[in-house]
Amino acid sequence: MKLATISLDGAAVAAIIDEKAGRAFPLGSDMLSVIRSGARPQVSGEGVPLSSASLLAPIPRPERNIFCVGKNYHAHAREFTQSGFDSSAKDESETIPTAPIIFSKLPDCVIANEAPMLYPTGVSDKIDYEAELALVIGKGGRGIRKADAYSHVFGYMIVNDMTARDLQADHKQWLIGKSLDTFCPMGPYLVTADAVDVENLNVRCWVNDELRQDANTSDLIFDIPTLIEALSAGITLFPGDIIATGTPAGVGIGFKPPRYLSRGDRVTVEIDGLGRLSNILD
Repeated sequence: MKLATISLDGAAVAAIIDEKAGRAFPLGSDMLSVIRSGARPQVSGEGVPLSSASLLAPIPRPERNIFCVGKNYHAHAREFTQSGFDSSAKDESETIPTAPIIFSKLPDCVIANEAPMLYPTGVSDKIDYEAELALVIGKGGRGIRKADAYSHVFGYMIVNDMTARDLQADHKQWLIGKSLDTFCPMGPYLVTADAVDVENLNVRCWVNDELRQDANTSDLIFDIPTLIEALSAGITLFPGDIIATGTPAGVGIGFKPPRYLSRGDRVTVEIDGLGRLSNILD
């Protein structure tokens, strides 16, 4: 099932999306309430034309920081260590992490599909993109075992983990460089877990018309059950928590010389079954 958050009479309302019929069926509450209810959403009424619905980010303002995973594809781990921006590795012997590298993005940096990403003039000039699969927790818990992890997932969506590489390097940690305003495009849809073969999804990213990233989630170093087990070992996860699972090779700093984004560039991320997320750096 494909869900979205739409703007309806000035309110952010969750809706079931039927792309074939071109309709959006409002659910009468926000997305976090739908997730917390634990009930499967049901279509009712005639809905509204999808063409007239204004899509917001699936979770427009997450209640907590977004959990993110660094260096979670083998090829990206290598390109990141070689880039000189990797504060998590002393040398190439530490290229492949032995435990998930976790950081976070502030919830305020979330924006919707087609919303402009703001160029941080005077703050950073090394702006990079990162196409990522994100999961949303449906059933919370602490000490979740790998064997039970998938039963805690509500659904999946696309995130572009935008990054100011110079700030990432200057501050020797990742929160500031990852959390600038508008640096978390998300959406357009949240697809329920039963509709996704999450272990075999193609992840692609274009900058303008150039394909930069092209990988499959089967290449993850730490799979989703491992990430959920590691995070929940000492942190209680709550319904609506978002975990971005990492980006594949092909980011701007992976090129020699690096290929950072410029004002006016469009970044488009596509993941099988989850749609296309596209934003211009304005």
